[in-house]
Amino acid sequence: MDDPYPSLMLLAEINQVSASYILINVIIFVILLLASGLVSGSEVAFFSLNAEDISEMDDRLDKRAAKAIQLIESPKNLLSTILILNNLINIGIVTLTTFFTWSLFGLNATGILIIIGQTVGVTFAIVFFGEIVPKVYATKAKMEFSLFMAPFIYFFSIFLKPLSFFLMTLSNIIEKRIEKKGYSLSVDELNQALEITTEDTTDEEKDILKGIVNFGTLSVRQVMQSRMDITAVDFETDFHELMDKINKSGYSRIPVYKETIDHIAGILYIKDLLSHIEQDENFEWQHLIRKGFFVPENKKVDALLKDFQKKRVHMAIVVDEYGGTSGLVTLEDLIEEIIGEINDEFDDADEFFFKEIDTHTFVFEGKVSLNDFCKKLDIDQQIFDDVKGESESLGGLLLEINSNLPKNGSKIRYANFEFTILAVDAKRIKKVKVHLLSEDKETLGHNED
Repeated sequence: MDDPYPSLMLLAEINQVSASYILINVIIFVILLLASGLVSGSEVAFFSLNAEDISEMDDRLDKRAAKAIQLIESPKNLLSTILILNNLINIGIVTLTTFFTWSLFGLNATGILIIIGQTVGVTFAIVFFGEIVPKVYATKAKMEFSLFMAPFIYFFSIFLKPLSFFLMTLSNIIEKRIEKKGYSLSVDELNQALEITTEDTTDEEKDILKGIVNFGTLSVRQVMQSRMDITAVDFETDFHELMDKINKSGYSRIPVYKETIDHIAGILYIKDLLSHIEQDENFEWQHLIRKGFFVPENKKVDALLKDFQKKRVHMAIVVDEYGGTSGLVTLEDLIEEIIGEINDEFDDADEFFFKEIDTHTFVFEGKVSLNDFCKKLDIDQQIFDDVKGESESLGGLLLEINSNLPKNGSKIRYANFEFTILAVDAKRIKKVKVHLLSEDKETLGHNED
């Protein structure tokens, strides 16, 4: 029978390389390339699994699923194992093919040129067959791929644990040093990352994630209730009047002031009154007042949340630079910045600060904060920075743009917005209709009176 590869066999005979040696090297190369592809695909498959996929795995109750879940629960160790294993396999491929080529062609000028060409060819094979193809497939069949590779990866996660532990320790040291140098991502970069990585996430979950990302950028002034909306009682109020006000307000904590709201004496906890509700109007309830917690307007809400947790309080009085009362902020206000509005049985369903007329027209109360206004319309919170001045409410913004108190029916234009004043009193704008002039909410135009 004629030799199907006469030139290769002749070359093997000249270099004293047996046919079995060539066959074994080819088989090992194919196995290593296949292993490289499987391990590379595992990285995409495991880290593409969402909560529903993991829950489905958990319901399977088989060994492969159990091992897959164990790997997912230690993501750093999983990633470290995959990267170490993939690099070892690729190094093995390059070493094998280089030594094999050297055995066939030697290290003369021709042999070196062939080795260079072989290196280019092997690199292409690793990138295409060991990276691109398996990762494309693993993206489409992440569940099946993860379950198939789970026992293999699990075995090597144990076998390579000493090396993996060393690399993770080194990584943690480097990470801490970078953190100390102040490395950080901007909020815009984090928001862009969320848009890219949350394709399978619900709108509610996206809003919560965005709330968490933007939380640290907000100041107390942006989320507080203004002094006009504070329910407070005078220190000199008799007990019956106090109880009547408490019943009407529905609040569990009420600030107590002396003479004016700028002089807060403390906070009255309604639970402290429960054992005294049968007292007459002369009961001296003032001794139940607790010390107030005061914070400046420019304090960041993430720092305030830590203060609430540390001091075990749920309410803070916001003061301006002169010590006067600017507003009030509660733990509920902070939580709402993350998860959205929280309505309880005391919230008046008829009293709204937002109503959607159509996709481009809305009605807002003038007292709504610019922060809540931008969140409701899903627009950049910095869009009004150039014109809002010191105001943090929609009504205040319109006064800054218009320069004076507008009349009912007045229209004010700024950028893509047309504001129509629906209700106004002698002191402030009470209700505003907002119309979006175009769908591009980020485009800025010119304001008109």
